[in-house]
Amino acid sequence: MAKNDIRVCDKCRHMKLKTVLPKLEKLAPDTEVKVACKSYCGPCSRFAFIFINGRYVTGATEDEALEKASKYVKR
Repeated sequence: MAKNDIRVCDKCRHMKLKTVLPKLEKLAPDTEVKVACKSYCGPCSRFAFIFINGRYVTGATEDEALEKASKYVKR
């Protein structure tokens, strides 16, 4: 069973699934990243965001959001 709960929105305009999914899989190798709308449209329209282990983490860019999310990865 995966230790981490990581989810991203497939409609987010600030991240590309093609690039962010491999980075998330590298960050948390034993985790299945769930991809679907998170109904978080206000912030999603302004920031890149990742839902990780109960927290919404935002960043101005995909890489900034990944950097912030890395703090919440369970090892």
